[in-house]
Amino acid sequence: MVLRIEVFDSRRHCRTNFYCGQESLDNYIRKQASQDIKRKVSTVFALIDDVDPKLNILGYYTLSSYTVEIENLDQSFAKSLPRYPQLPATLLGRLAIDSQHKGKGFGAAILFDTLKKAIAASKQVASLAVVAEALDKNAARFYLKYGFKQFTQNPMKLYISIKSIDSI
Repeated sequence: MVLRIEVFDSRRHCRTNFYCGQESLDNYIRKQASQDIKRKVSTVFALIDDVDPKLNILGYYTLSSYTVEIENLDQSFAKSLPRYPQLPATLLGRLAIDSQHKGKGFGAAILFDTLKKAIAASKQVASLAVVAEALDKNAARFYLKYGFKQFTQNPMKLYISIKSIDSI
């Protein structure tokens, strides 16, 4: 197996076999991802096995621009920020692993790739945090394990500051 993460391309990557168990995530990669890319709504990255001739998607994630309201951030983080009503962030909107490949560390690999890209992008376009939207409590626990904090108004929405990513 030779794993690689690359920008999703509907002409190259096989998404028909992707099944993670969350209908919204399964449908997104099959039906919506290409449209979001064309419309510049999000960028979709696919985890593939370079040796697989079909290039089946083993996992994927999406990134896009986002804004956060300062009052929803943890006070210890927010106190060091300017008092603008909205601040720039990067949204990790979706992260999914095919059910056949769960438990192999692919979720962590994808998350680390996401954070690496967010740091690099923040040097060109300001972003103070990566925000993740968890679909359920298991997903929220996954992000919490890697240092994400919950928004005060919504515990299923989590964030990690760009500055703290280096310490992971």
